[in-house]
Parts: sequence; structure tokens; C-alpha cells
Amino acid sequence: MNLPNKLTIFRIILVPIMVIIPFLGIPGEIFSIPIQNLVIIAIFAIASYTDHLDGTIARKHNLVTTFGKFADPLADKILVLSAMLMLVEMDYLPAWIPIIVLTREFVVSGYRLIAVEKGGKVIAASIWGKIKTATQMIAIILAFLDLNYFGAFIWESLTGYSLVINVLSSSLMLISTIAAIFSGIDYLKGSKELFK
Repeated sequence: MNLPNKLTIFRIILVPIMVIIPFLGIPGEIFSIPIQNLVIIAIFAIASYTDHLDGTIARKHNLVTTFGKFADPLADKILVLSAMLMLVEMDYLPAWIPIIVLTREFVVSGYRLIAVEKGGKVIAASIWGKIKTATQMIAIILAFLDLNYFGAFIWESLTGYSLVINVLSSSLMLISTIAAIFSGIDYLKGSKELFK
């Protein structure tokens, strides 16, 4: 097994470790942010970086494998959706956001399976897909730093750090969700010929 694939497996292994952190009851705060949230952010950031790293290494050294093509996007979905569901459980995020993201992933994954079976071409990620990925990663990290509910700045009198972080995390999360919808639509548009 080559290095990029090992990094992908490492990313998958990090997910249950990240998910278990809230159950450990880690006490304490740093700058009013719970230490457990900071640990979750660290694990999520490391996992996200391995996503960039394994792809870069695989392309640079021609180490692209069938396993990597399957496992890499799967690992990304597991990581992002696990983090989002944790945010829902912690009452930082409304459930409709991960529902939209999950629906998009089912649509895209379903299309890819049909494309491979029917010999169709796989559509490259659009600008919407790239916006979704970038904003999603940043929004999730900010959401764990934000101690307020998604969009709380609209109906609560937040000030200072709380206001800035809530506006940023909520806005980026909304942008990533809109980008997920449009990138899903791009896949559906590109699959018209295949479905015919």
C-alpha cells in the first residue's frame, strides 16, 4: 500500500477519534473556548490536511490507484459529515445543512457509479465543487470555535469576538451549502446524456 492510500486510511481512522472527544468530558477552556472543541479542531485540521497531501503526493509521483480513487472521496465525505453531525449534536448547527450536503453526496456518488458502469465520462469538479470544499472546511473549524448557534447574530445581540466568529462561521456554512446545491445541479446537467 502506497503513502497516499495510507494517508487516506489515517484520515478515516481520525474520524472515530474525533467523534469520541465530546464523550471524554475534557475540562477547561482557553480564551473561553472549550478545550474539547480545540482538540476536535486540531484532529479535523490534520485530517483535512491529509486530504490535500495524499492527492498531491499521488499526482506528483504517479501513485494514483483504484483504491485511492474510491477511498479518498469516501474519506472526505465521512470526515465532513461526521463533523457536521457533531455540530448538530452540540446544538451549533441546524440539521437541514448536513441533510442538504448528504443528499448532494448521494446524488453525485450515484451518478459516478452509473457513469463507471455505462462507460460514461466522470465530470470534473466544477468551480462550485471547489468553493464547497474550501468553504466547508473553514466553516466547520469556525463553527467549533463559535459558541453560538448558526445565524445567532441575526436575532441575538452579539458583540466583539462572538459577533465576528458567528457571522463568519454562519456565512461560510451557508455559502458552502449553496455551493453544494449548485455543484450537485452541475452533475445532474452533465449526466443528461448518460441517463438518456
